[in-house]
Amino acid sequence: MYNQRMSRFQSKLAEANIDVALITDEDNVYYLTGYFDYLHMEFGRPTILIVSRDAGSLLITPTIDQESARVMAQVDRIAAWNDGLGHEWREELPGVINAASNVAIEPDHMPPLVRRYLDTLIDPAKVKSATPILCDMRMIKSPDELQLARHAGQVANAMMSAGRAAIADGVAEFEVAIATSAAGTRKAAELLSHHYDTTTMSPNTHFLQIMASGNDIVKTHHRASTRTMKYGEPVFLCFCGMTNFHRFKLGFDRTFWIGEIADESQAGVYEVALSSQKAALAAMRPGVTAESVHAEYAQVIKTAGYDYPFRCGRATGFSFLEKPQLVTGDKTVLQPGMVLAVDGSVSVDTFRAQVGDSFIITEDGYEILTDHAKDLEEVII
Repeated sequence: MYNQRMSRFQSKLAEANIDVALITDEDNVYYLTGYFDYLHMEFGRPTILIVSRDAGSLLITPTIDQESARVMAQVDRIAAWNDGLGHEWREELPGVINAASNVAIEPDHMPPLVRRYLDTLIDPAKVKSATPILCDMRMIKSPDELQLARHAGQVANAMMSAGRAAIADGVAEFEVAIATSAAGTRKAAELLSHHYDTTTMSPNTHFLQIMASGNDIVKTHHRASTRTMKYGEPVFLCFCGMTNFHRFKLGFDRTFWIGEIADESQAGVYEVALSSQKAALAAMRPGVTAESVHAEYAQVIKTAGYDYPFRCGRATGFSFLEKPQLVTGDKTVLQPGMVLAVDGSVSVDTFRAQVGDSFIITEDGYEILTDHAKDLEEVII
């Protein structure tokens, strides 16, 4: 799988008259080689994948991760570097750059430390972007990737069911987060054991649980806290960070109430949010543009008298955000094999309702990956 992706990428480089590409985005390094490390750029230890259209691939990675790289990375050569020894990660770059007429990088994903050094080696006019090539490659998922998406959906469903079961009057938010994490980890472990021959992927969920209750529900990305939930309050659960099975990401969220809806005005807001997602799904199929799906969703919300909303959704995969986005201005035509997270949402001063799911675009419509009740009467716990 990784060798096929690498060969395809090299062909794309040749078509674009690019001699060598420097890949520094962690998700793209994984996509092309199967390698990932947990330290990566934010710790000041660059990992750089160098792909030549003619001379193979080279992975530059810290010595501390060398053994992992030997096991996981499907590359032609590995160059390990250590802190404070020689020229560290810079050692290989002059020879690579000097031999190239045109070099591609990921401008938005290259650490400033690496970019500053690169600028001393090559005329900026010879630098191109590899991002469009990789975005287009990753946009349509392979059958293996779609199977990962379906398994990620099962993990997400397990987390949502466990979260719903843990929500109750008098329960602290963090207790819900513990329940979702445990359920997701167990489901992921089951899937990894039965369907995948690997010990490099951890089943443990990670990323702090996004959730909010009571007056905090207007805080879109609030993390689970020590706050105690109360009867009649709304509760928002989001798994857009935690749904990360075998590095495949999805979007998934729900709004619930405990016992009853104490503030009856919230019910009307929720119904509009739900209707906006339904409108988006009614429009979503192969051959339409991404922005047209957003337009249908936005029209429902604006017609109901609410503010113009944020994007309806986004593509996901080995990154949380991929191409296309369901938003005004994105004219990408939807195609079978895309994986999209699609939201319905309405925000007012004291309340926000959101419902979101993930889908595979099929030949004649879509396949749902996340499956949890969302009609109003079904989200009152």
